[in-house]
Amino acid sequence: MKSKKVEQALNEQIKVEYESSQFYLAMASWAETEGLNGTANFLYGQSEEERQHMLKLIRFVNERGGQAVIPALPEPPKSFESLQSIFQHLLDHEMKVTDSINEVVGTCLSEKDYTTHNFMQWYVSEQIEEESMARNLLDQLNLIGNDKGGLYLFDRDLNSGNVSTE
Repeated sequence: MKSKKVEQALNEQIKVEYESSQFYLAMASWAETEGLNGTANFLYGQSEEERQHMLKLIRFVNERGGQAVIPALPEPPKSFESLQSIFQHLLDHEMKVTDSINEVVGTCLSEKDYTTHNFMQWYVSEQIEEESMARNLLDQLNLIGNDKGGLYLFDRDLNSGNVSTE
């Protein structure tokens, strides 16, 4: 890569995407053991999506003449308080990812690496969707509150794709 600063920023983003995948995988596993199969399936899908985001970055760095680094990660949490806490964590994490992507974009601009800046625009757009989805799901859960019937229907509908993520 032309700029070592951009390469370093992209490698940091690889770590962020990898952490996201692992975090969502841990959430999915917890949800599945709690009988929340719809939530588990949704989160397994989110985990895979984040893994694909990581792979896209790895390939880009390597194809541009850099060296992608696969980092070691700390172990994610094993349990969560509730369905609402899961989706609050999801929103908080997506906001952290957005901040990280914005840092990469800023580095690209300061280094005048317009090729990587262009590549990163896909991630910028993706984060708008990810944050919106997380906010909408959390809003729905907050409306349901602790109503077990409502939580059951939310989980069931999330599994069938009937919960609005827009």
